[in-house]
Amino acid sequence: MRGIAIREELTDEWKNRGAQEQKDYEILTAEISKATFGVTPTEYKKMKGLKRENLRDHMDDFELIFTMLGERSTTEIHRTEDSQGAKKLKDDAKAGGDIAGGARKQLEQRLGRSIVSKQNYLVHLTNRKKRIA
Repeated sequence: MRGIAIREELTDEWKNRGAQEQKDYEILTAEISKATFGVTPTEYKKMKGLKRENLRDHMDDFELIFTMLGERSTTEIHRTEDSQGAKKLKDDAKAGGDIAGGARKQLEQRLGRSIVSKQNYLVHLTNRKKRIA
């Protein structure tokens, strides 16, 4: 629920600060994702074997947390710097993603494994429930 609220808050900021078309939102989202995870949402969906499904529905907790961190950081950068226009929004999106990406890399180093996963969370959860039953 909070992830949805954070995303809506971000897209409202984009709308109020000069993003006008769906394509603008896609570009800005891709900037955050590339900086956070090293892949665009389209690449991430392919990695997880998704076609039309919502990527977030198939992310595990860490993937969602880092997505939220990148988006919330971007929103706060926009507000703090009173960003306007596509170029500045794109720069901010990369900066917000870089913050989340840095945190992700630190955690990966500590855990000794990647957070970016090909695993489809819903499939994993369904299989786990079957094993328990």
